[in-house]
Amino acid sequence: MLTPYQDSRIQSSIRPLARAKSRSAVSCDTCQVRESAVCATLSDEERAVLDAAKSRHNVRRGQVICYEGDEANTVYTVETGTVRLSKLLADGRRQVTGFLTAGDFLGLMDDAVHACTAEAVDEVTVCRIERRAFERLCQRLPRLEHRLRAHASQVLAAAHEHMLLLGQRSPREKLACFLLRLHERLGNGAAPKDALSLPMKRTDIADFLGLTIETVSRTFTVMRQEGLIELPEPQLVIFKDREAIEDIAA
Repeated sequence: MLTPYQDSRIQSSIRPLARAKSRSAVSCDTCQVRESAVCATLSDEERAVLDAAKSRHNVRRGQVICYEGDEANTVYTVETGTVRLSKLLADGRRQVTGFLTAGDFLGLMDDAVHACTAEAVDEVTVCRIERRAFERLCQRLPRLEHRLRAHASQVLAAAHEHMLLLGQRSPREKLACFLLRLHERLGNGAAPKDALSLPMKRTDIADFLGLTIETVSRTFTVMRQEGLIELPEPQLVIFKDREAIEDIAA
């Protein structure tokens, strides 16, 4: 079962980023994800063309970047932080469909309207560009279009893996897969090799894995009791037996 979408009533009071006015100029030379974003393969001259069309936005925790059903007239690259993608079901429940992290792209896979609501899980920085301008750039810069095709293939593959995760795995297997994949995506940074700082809450994890929050919390506890992980803080996971966790996720 999915967790009820408790905060749907207050979402309408949050201004989507597409309508916000705060912005700053941005150069690809200072971008923290220039080597992993969709523009990574561009030359310095091509990056200069892209620079002229985009802007950087700081997004507060909980702020909506775009709503499900909004016109998809803007695309974004996540530079820092984590973005939650979700859909509101007909009965008022929420399904989290994914998380975007640094280097991920948002917006161009949608049709005329955004398929999901995108919301900042923590403090987020995004690069924003009008969709029509970006599509013109893709025509002008073949390497950018090629990179987008590769990105689209990765998104489809990830969606397929998630469908298998929801339908064929036990709660223990789901959580093990989630923790390992998130650790791989976020990288180690300054943290120890086997430490994972969770940017999202247990409710988000439950809605992503198709579980109840009680099941997620109980599974965390069981894995800790088995010596697989430590939980020195609610949002900090230490892998104590990574090989065993990988076996569970296999």
